[in-house]
Amino acid sequence: MRTPYGLEIIENCLTCPHREERLFCDLPPAAVQSLATITSSAAYPKGATLFVEGQAARGVFILCSGRVKLSTSAADGGTLIARVSSAGEVLGLPATVTGKPYELTAEVIEPGQANFISRSEFLKFLREHGEAALRVAQQLAETYHSAIAELRTIGLTHSAEEKLARFLLEQSTKDGNGKDQIKLTLTFTHEEIGQMVGASRETISRTFAEFKRKKLIQVKGSSLTIASRAALEKIAEVS
Repeated sequence: MRTPYGLEIIENCLTCPHREERLFCDLPPAAVQSLATITSSAAYPKGATLFVEGQAARGVFILCSGRVKLSTSAADGGTLIARVSSAGEVLGLPATVTGKPYELTAEVIEPGQANFISRSEFLKFLREHGEAALRVAQQLAETYHSAIAELRTIGLTHSAEEKLARFLLEQSTKDGNGKDQIKLTLTFTHEEIGQMVGASRETISRTFAEFKRKKLIQVKGSSLTIASRAALEKIAEVS
């Protein structure tokens, strides 16, 4: 018998205005109903850990609200942030499908809610619903391509200016409006940005100061204005 929360999942998925952007919300009603029966929900405070790098895969977490930082340990003992996930993303997908340990650590950085599905139930669900399995395959392919792009940014970008310019351009793609001058909200610390692009906090702070001196950006609190997207593209050598 389906729980009241299961009914809530069905209603939310069928009425969600972002259905097509999310992995499972735009599935046929029968698949959504099946998903609801195997899902459990919990609220997570800031600082909570969903899973840890190297831990045996228990299942997937579907992020309903809040944000989660996905990171890995670097060879020098530092931390590299792979990405920051937001509502609608499925976390722990590669490890759950392959049965290998989680390759990243997932830490909540903005309080929210996540739905959990155990590995055995999730694999059974994919076997029974071909469209969901196809979407998972597509998501895994996108994750692979994103990882290659990140590798290029960190490994093939030589200067801190290039790395920061690429990072800001990526953020402007998410938050911008397509104009040359873009305003966006930057909620990451300099240390976190350094962990994302492979640079020290001190280097990122110096580069921010240099960009401000050259009037490429303006910063006021968490509000950042890119004065010229074209100028940043030139620094990042984006064709």
